[in-house]
Amino acid sequence: MKIGIISDIHGNLDALNCVLKDIKSEGCEKIFCLGDVVMAGPEPIETLIKIQELSSLNNFHIIQGNTDKMLSVFSFKTQNEILKTNAVMASAYYADSQLLSEENKTFLKNLKEKEEIELFGIKILLVHGSPRKNNENIYPNMKLEEVEEMIKDTDADIIFCGHTHMPCGYQTNTEQTVVNVGSVGRPFSENPDSCYAIMDINEKDSTYQIKHKFVKYDVNRASEILKNRGFEGADKLAKMLLKATSRYPE
Repeated sequence: MKIGIISDIHGNLDALNCVLKDIKSEGCEKIFCLGDVVMAGPEPIETLIKIQELSSLNNFHIIQGNTDKMLSVFSFKTQNEILKTNAVMASAYYADSQLLSEENKTFLKNLKEKEEIELFGIKILLVHGSPRKNNENIYPNMKLEEVEEMIKDTDADIIFCGHTHMPCGYQTNTEQTVVNVGSVGRPFSENPDSCYAIMDINEKDSTYQIKHKFVKYDVNRASEILKNRGFEGADKLAKMLLKATSRYPE
């Protein structure tokens, strides 16, 4: 069985559609989505509608990302907290919250924070940031002890995460596998291609392989749509789709 694991779509419908097409061509029977569906992207509502359609299927599992949780209940307090870190993201938070209907917000609010799934005797844990917090970072090139501390309270064989928009993987001393699947819609990299992960399970002996895969899409079109959304800093976010040299717009 093959499974496609996606995360951090951030309103990028073009990227999502290309990744879904690739997942289908790979023969994946299930899709796991690790959240951050909407915020700060080119087409937030259209992307959310697509995800809501997918969520009605039995082979699609989705959990809540940190920005999904923030957008499900807008508050000026949250906006001010974001403003302390980055004014552009605070602007995007307000702009997106104005677009979402109550039905949209309810969908995001009701998503599970994490989900445990067992397949062929393999325990899989889906989280957005880490098993401890939805906004905790699992970056490439971390000390293994740091990763082990984050996952010490779980007995999952595999932990899939996102949030940092940077693909990576770890094999711990407790024989647990931790995979950050990267980002579909906002990769924090000079490579603008979407990234997701594929898990290939041998059903006979419960062995598995996991790989990252990069998918090209019309990034220029997505960047132009985002730029034209018009909120303060949208142009900076649009440039990051083409080439990201930092985590947040400068």
